[in-house]
Order: sequence, then C-alpha cells, then structure tokens
Amino acid sequence: MDSADILIVGCHDPVNLQKMEFELKKPWSNIGFTVIYLDHNATTPIAPEVLEAMMPYLTTEWGNPSSSYRFGSKLKSVIEKAREQTADLLGAHPLDIIFTSCGTESNNTAISAALEANPHKKHIITSQVEHSAILNHFKALETKGYTVTYLPVNRDGQLDLEIFQKVLIDDTAVVSLMWANNETGVIFPVKSIGEICRARGVLFHCDAAQAVGKIPIRLKDFPVDYLSFTGHKIHAPKGVGALYVRRRAPYSSYLFGGHQERGRRGGTESVHLIAGLEAAARISLKGVQGYENSVAPIRDLFEQELFNISNKLQVNGHRTIRLANTSNISFLGIESEALLLLLDQAGICASRGSACLADMEEPSHVIYAMTSDKDLSNQAIRFSFGKDSTYKEAKMCLQALGTAMRSLLK
Repeated sequence: MDSADILIVGCHDPVNLQKMEFELKKPWSNIGFTVIYLDHNATTPIAPEVLEAMMPYLTTEWGNPSSSYRFGSKLKSVIEKAREQTADLLGAHPLDIIFTSCGTESNNTAISAALEANPHKKHIITSQVEHSAILNHFKALETKGYTVTYLPVNRDGQLDLEIFQKVLIDDTAVVSLMWANNETGVIFPVKSIGEICRARGVLFHCDAAQAVGKIPIRLKDFPVDYLSFTGHKIHAPKGVGALYVRRRAPYSSYLFGGHQERGRRGGTESVHLIAGLEAAARISLKGVQGYENSVAPIRDLFEQELFNISNKLQVNGHRTIRLANTSNISFLGIESEALLLLLDQAGICASRGSACLADMEEPSHVIYAMTSDKDLSNQAIRFSFGKDSTYKEAKMCLQALGTAMRSLLK
C-alpha cells in the first residue's frame, strides 16, 4: 500500500475525527480483501482443531449429559476430559475447575462467593486499570454499602505493593487484581499479592483472561483463591469460560438450578463449547512455553520500525514486564479513532483497548490512570499479536500506519 491507496476528502482539521470524511480508492473487490488481525487481546479466531473437536456435539452427539440413558450420559466423560485438560493448563486439580459461560460470569461468581463468605466485611480492593467486568461490578457494590479502594498504578502501569499493604485492613473481604492488563499487557506480581493476602487472611481473586495461554501458570504454587478466564482469548469459541476455586476457598453458587458442575453452577452444560475449550486448552498448554520467544520478536520489530517512521509516539506500559504480544502506542497529535478508521479501511484490525468499551467515547481509563493525561489516553491504540501473526503482517501494518499518519498530520 502507498499514499495513493487512501484519499482524505474534506478534512479541514485532519486530527479531528468529527470533521473527517474519507474514501478508499483501492478496488479491494478486484484483488480480494485481506484482513490483518492485530487485536488478539479482544478475541482470537477459533482454531481448526477446536472447531473439529466441537462438531460431533453439534451434529450426532447432541444429547443432554444429565440424562440417565447412555446416549446423553456418555457425554459426561467429554466434560470431565475438558476439566482435566483445563486444570493442566492452569496447573491445578480438576476438582477445582468450574465451567462458566465467560470470564465475566467467572469474575462475578468469585467476587460474590468471597463477599457471601464474609458478610460483615464491607471493604474490597481492586485497581484503577481493571477490566470493566470488575470495575462495573465494584461500582454496583458501592451502591450496596461496600467501600472500594481503587489502587493507583505508576507511569509504567505497575502497582506499588507498599500502598497495597497499607490499604489492606481487617475489614477487607476480597482483593481482585488482574494477572495481565488487557490494554497494555503489563503483568502484575500475582504471587507477591497472593502471599500478602494469605498472610492477612484475605481472599484473593485474579482475573487471568489475558494471561492464560500466554505465560505459564501453575496455580498449585500460587496463593490464589479464585482465578477467572475465558475461552475466546485462547482460540476457543465465545460463550465458554472457567473459574478456578482453590479447594479450601469458600464458595457459593451464583447460578442456581440443577445438579450440574457438582451442584456449583446450575444449567445444562454446553457440551460443544466445553469440548472446544478442551481442545484449545490442549493447544495452549503445548505452545505456552514457546509463546514469548515466537511472538515477542514480532512485536519488538513492530515497535522498533514504527519509531523509525515517526518519533511522535509513546509506548504505554512497562517495556519488559508485559505480555509478549501487546503493544500500546499513543500517536501524539492524532486521535486514535481517526487513525483506527483509516487502518480499518486498509484491512488492519486494532483497537483503542477493551472491546467491551469500544462504543464508549471516553478515552482509555487504563492510560489515563497511568498518565493523568487525557490527550495521551485519547491517542492510544493497542496492537495485540497472536501466535500465528507474521513479520509480513507487522510490516504491512507499518506501511498502512505510515500512510495514515502522513495523511492525518498534513
């Protein structure tokens, strides 16, 4: 792609999205439209092996696993196989795994269980940079009489454990902190957090939606009481997730119904989705040890060559203590939404941050918490690579970025 590929029309203020109109001149229909997907933190494509594993339970093996007859009841073994594989991915015991519909349900279930176990404690702790599944839940809890401490982060997106220890009090019912940030990839010191909570007798929940499959996890060695993740971040379908509950951690059902999941989560199991999660967990476990070595070089090359294009950039988040696939960049002087629209027209998929907040006009709460700068927050774009991303795709994205930035900064 070159500068002739994109034409900006009627743009009196090129960095103001409200005044910008554009049209794409390249006849994609004649050559075939190729999508370069660099938003793997939002969701991942279903792996072919995962789809293959699901198909029998969408066609011939459609019975109800709670049935007494063999046609349905034999599917219980499919569910238990998936439980074992999911436990292996997390370094946990199969009996500690509960299947859910998504990461949000897992988060809500864990927090509710912790609060119900401590009905007289009204203080909870999280951070300012958590996913909306946590932040919005805690905002709702504030209306019900709970006091929430939202821990700050520094310019690199890191927590200060000294501050954390100071705000941890006898009235704290639960601490909920993510393993890795979905926008910047910054990794929190989960083991240290867990050890502090364990020493103080406070329950600890970890949202690991972005970490699972990207970094090795062995919960048998970590003082975590609850851990959530979702399948669609590791090439499984949307609609299935899991919750790890440490054997001695208090637990109460969030969804009431039948005896499914040993009475811990009611509702007929979606066997095809669980089978898909099993296949995805197996693939992820096989590839997690080499994930950083295969993905980080592509991200690092992308960042290095991007700075060769322009020095009006800022990397958001710690340069090394982050996920191997994540690059969050503020393009100084350019609204992220304007740049993303041009990238979209060039077939490049990236985002401002969490897909759950994509329809919000507010700047990134994560970047603002790190910088206190609304302009930087409004100029940030997240590029998140996948295990199958290539150098060629990174270079094509760089070419499109160069063209778009020149257009917007004229």
